[in-house]
Amino acid sequence: MQNMSGGKSALGLDANVAALLAYIPFCFIGLIISIIIIVQDKTNKLARFHAFQSLLLHAVGIVLYVVVMFVYGAAAAANSGMLMMVGFLLWILVLLGLLAAIVFCCIKAFQGQIFKLPVIGNLADGWSN
Repeated sequence: MQNMSGGKSALGLDANVAALLAYIPFCFIGLIISIIIIVQDKTNKLARFHAFQSLLLHAVGIVLYVVVMFVYGAAAAANSGMLMMVGFLLWILVLLGLLAAIVFCCIKAFQGQIFKLPVIGNLADGWSN
């Protein structure tokens, strides 16, 4: 959409690097950096937008994980191999979808662009102002 990569973030990093780091899912790095950006950086639109969108994307991942675990629980209660296979395929689909979304958002964040994911992008845009 727009290129807003100017300035530094509250962490002293370039805004696009801070926005990229907000999506990193390993060892809660993205969660910690997103919270720091949201709390301390009130002026950098790019970093704040990607921090909010990252938090919402990870929240969607947690909700989808709970749904898949519910399918697994139902399969275990029903002792159904077919339902277990459906749950496994659903889990693979969720993981690949989240991975694709995270990689795509990392690329857009590093390019200094604000790309809104469906539904959560509008929420992140509204909250980052």
